[in-house]
Amino acid sequence: QVQLVESGGGLMQAGGSLRLSCAASGRTFSSYHMAWFRQAPGKGREFVAHVSSSGGITYYTDSVKGRFTISRDNAKNMVYLQMNSLKPEDTAVYFCAAKRGFMVVQPDEYDYWGQGTQVTVSS
Repeated sequence: QVQLVESGGGLMQAGGSLRLSCAASGRTFSSYHMAWFRQAPGKGREFVAHVSSSGGITYYTDSVKGRFTISRDNAKNMVYLQMNSLKPEDTAVYFCAAKRGFMVVQPDEYDYWGQGTQVTVSS
């Protein structure tokens, strides 16, 4: 089992940067693919980025490519999302999630979730 705790959210002006962190418990962290999702008010949970268990493969949704970077440190059981050039449309609650097996973008396929951290970007 994996427990996930996100941190690093906050209020930022457009154009600014934030780094989200996700701390994972459990000795099998390195066997899980990790992802970031976000959910804006009144909308469904949206895939943002994922990173393979080894960290060697990453994938991003089009709207964040070139602005966001996902990374992980398996020695520290941590996953990060560096967010640059933030836009008001990035405002959402951001969740990290974990799964084994295939890397996918559908939230229903992920087994473990954190509680989320709020990111608000003002114009």
